[in-house]
Amino acid sequence: MDLKNFTTLAQEALQEASTLAIKYDASEMTPFHLLESLIKQHNSPVKSVIKTLFEQNHTDYITFVHALTEYNTNQPKIQGSSDFAISRNLQVILVKSDNIKEELHAPLVSCEHLLIALIRYDNQIASFLKEYGITDKNIINVIKDTSQQSSSKETSDRSELLQALGEYAIDITAQAEHGKMDPIIGRDEEIRRTMQILSRRTKNNPVLVGDPGVGKTALVEGLAQRIIKGEVPDTLQDKKIFELRMSDLMSGTEYRGAFEKKINKIFELIDQLNGEVILFIDELHTIVGAGKTEGSSDLGNILKPALARGRIRVIGATTLNEYRKYIEKDAALERRFQPVIVDEPQRDDAVSILRGIKENYERYHGVKIADSAIVSAVDLSIKYINDRFLPDKAIDLMDEATAAVKMNLISLPPEITDLERKIRNLEVEKEAISMEFKDKKDEKKQHRLTHIESELASLKEQHQALKYEWDQERSLLIKEKELKDQIVQTEHQAQLAEKQTDYNKVAELRYGQLPTLQSQLQELESRIQQERANGQLHVNDIVTPEDIAQVISRWTGIPASKLVEKDIDKLNHIEEWLNNKVIGQSSAVSSVSSAIRRSRAGLQDPHRPIGSFIFAGPTGVGKTELAKSLADYLFNDPHAMIRIDMSEYMEKHAVSRLIGSPPGYIGHDEGGQLTEAVRRKPYSVILFDEIEKAHPDVFHVFLQILDDGRLTDSKGRTVNFKNTIIIMTTNLGSQTIMDKLANYDTIQPEEYQQRKEELNEILMTEYKSHFRPEFLNRIDDIIIFDPISQVSLRAIVDVQLKTIITLLKKEKDIDLNITDQAKDELATLGYDPVFGARPLKRVIQKYILDLLAGAIINGEITDGEHIIIDYNHKRFQISS
Repeated sequence: MDLKNFTTLAQEALQEASTLAIKYDASEMTPFHLLESLIKQHNSPVKSVIKTLFEQNHTDYITFVHALTEYNTNQPKIQGSSDFAISRNLQVILVKSDNIKEELHAPLVSCEHLLIALIRYDNQIASFLKEYGITDKNIINVIKDTSQQSSSKETSDRSELLQALGEYAIDITAQAEHGKMDPIIGRDEEIRRTMQILSRRTKNNPVLVGDPGVGKTALVEGLAQRIIKGEVPDTLQDKKIFELRMSDLMSGTEYRGAFEKKINKIFELIDQLNGEVILFIDELHTIVGAGKTEGSSDLGNILKPALARGRIRVIGATTLNEYRKYIEKDAALERRFQPVIVDEPQRDDAVSILRGIKENYERYHGVKIADSAIVSAVDLSIKYINDRFLPDKAIDLMDEATAAVKMNLISLPPEITDLERKIRNLEVEKEAISMEFKDKKDEKKQHRLTHIESELASLKEQHQALKYEWDQERSLLIKEKELKDQIVQTEHQAQLAEKQTDYNKVAELRYGQLPTLQSQLQELESRIQQERANGQLHVNDIVTPEDIAQVISRWTGIPASKLVEKDIDKLNHIEEWLNNKVIGQSSAVSSVSSAIRRSRAGLQDPHRPIGSFIFAGPTGVGKTELAKSLADYLFNDPHAMIRIDMSEYMEKHAVSRLIGSPPGYIGHDEGGQLTEAVRRKPYSVILFDEIEKAHPDVFHVFLQILDDGRLTDSKGRTVNFKNTIIIMTTNLGSQTIMDKLANYDTIQPEEYQQRKEELNEILMTEYKSHFRPEFLNRIDDIIIFDPISQVSLRAIVDVQLKTIITLLKKEKDIDLNITDQAKDELATLGYDPVFGARPLKRVIQKYILDLLAGAIINGEITDGEHIIIDYNHKRFQISS
């Protein structure tokens, strides 16, 4: 018989029975020896049970003890031998006591179980005890009553202690037991490591260290759920995790000693609960300095002795930076904690996490979440939200998108609100006409009033029909949500009943109510699906990737339509669009477009910028204009361009302006011009103008951006450049370009290509002498801009005049037409091969804008006119 299944007291009783057998020189150890040892055992529960029965029967307990001792003394003896065997009857008793343990759902065989087995399965003992009015039935009744009283007292005391602890902490395990937490997907390794540390004899205090939003608090909630399910080691079975509320702990502690008093009270409560409670301190670094006043200690110092002696067990959670800043500096505090690193989950793990919690969000918001929306939330958050971490940023995306769909679900659709607005306007107009009609009869007003009444009747009829249809659709979806809530509630009730071993209720809930509710839900979902397929259901209750994209758009400013398109489709016609904006630079546009397509097609390192280019060419040829146009096309915002004039960075120390001043210097808190701009607008075209003027040390910063797509500012924050396009302009070799490509539009393509190749070799030699090889090697492409030709300038005239024509139409409702003769003359006057297209703007301002301004001010042109500007007799003229 394995005595490990017996309680300590039961094992001691058996040992004492063997001692009695030796004392009485018995040939074997019998059930009577065991009975005597049970009633004579110190603090024996059997003794109190037997005494209770004798009191109830009004018989003498002492007489019974003497009779039992006399019976054992008079049994046959074997002189001079210490060897004895366990009688067959006693062996049966020991086996049967194990059965009784199972019958009463006890973890170990106790002294009470041995007593019941003795009276139930040994006829001699049963007869002996019956003489004193003791049977197995009344023994079981007394044991149950005693157990209930003891349990009730223990439960009451424990409940009071837990309630007192609840003044300063939240019971996480209770929340998990009542299903108030999201399921925890993954993190098995981290939870196992945490349980391993908690199971240690000393220094059993894990601290979860990781970036914000990676799931440190959720990991503790996962541990609480495992404790409730019993999926933890024996050392953690039935433990409770309480989260310490620092705000409640700090309140009312302005006087010396008040804070220490609260902490000591918590320690006393935990002591009285015999190690049942594990404290969880979120933001563990806040304990350093917490509660410290003049002449008193902070929470960190108060905790040290308690942690060292194992008086309490603590789980902490903090970020890596705060752990280094506050915990690691205090070596005495640090050595009492064992760090558990919680890394950001991988993309597939994050998708699994969102799938696991999807049902809770669907139930809360009352809408459905498509699986494609979950994948989209993770992918778009990885791509466009670089300063936060998974799974938190993806969960926030899903949550907000789901809330938006719910808002649309409970709000009236635009068709109904438009009708209501029209009805209100017509009723106001009707009331106004009716008031005037009382004073003065008017046939026109009478006709208008009749028309309004007819239109109102029609609109109200439409409104009523649409409103009824919308109410019906909405009631279906509300009914679906109610059924889902009832199913979850019923399942939870069944789980609670199962824990309470109320199996009749479990059967009623799981095999009665639950199938009925599930059947009703299935029928309703089939009806909704059918009506949606037939186009009869217009209310949308499904979160799609487009809804996720809309949220990203609101967060980042990137248009939603751009996000949901495939990149290849989006960039298919980039040359056509850019060539309409930047005239005469088809070669440059083609090079930029190809590099961007390579990047987006996945043929380039995804952690590098989208593209990095050097734009070389004379002034006024469209280098900056191409950068602006790229920003407009890719990010739908011409202002999504960060422009940095490199002539401001000619000094060695000026590099700090890009990333921020070092700690201790003026301007450290302001951050860097480049890093702060990219942090605020991570989806930008960055233009570094005239890079040849910058100090050579500035290019060390560029190396990190071009190679790794990131830059660390003076505050230690990493800024991501992977969604930017880096453009650097230079005027180096401008004269060489002018000489080589003069009148390029009049030469043959073969000769033009030959000149371009020769020019590339000359320019590369010049660039290598000015820029470092490691810098040039990281650039995707060096793009040479052609000088502006007369033909190109004529097309630029059209582009610039189109802006003026649009402005006049919008502001003055004036239709402006400019003849080809006037345009040709503007192109002739504005052409300067040295200055490019810049003089053209001044020419248009002088000959067109000034002419129009004078005519408008003098009253020669009025709003709504159609005018023509022509060039005749060597001057520009306006005519109607």
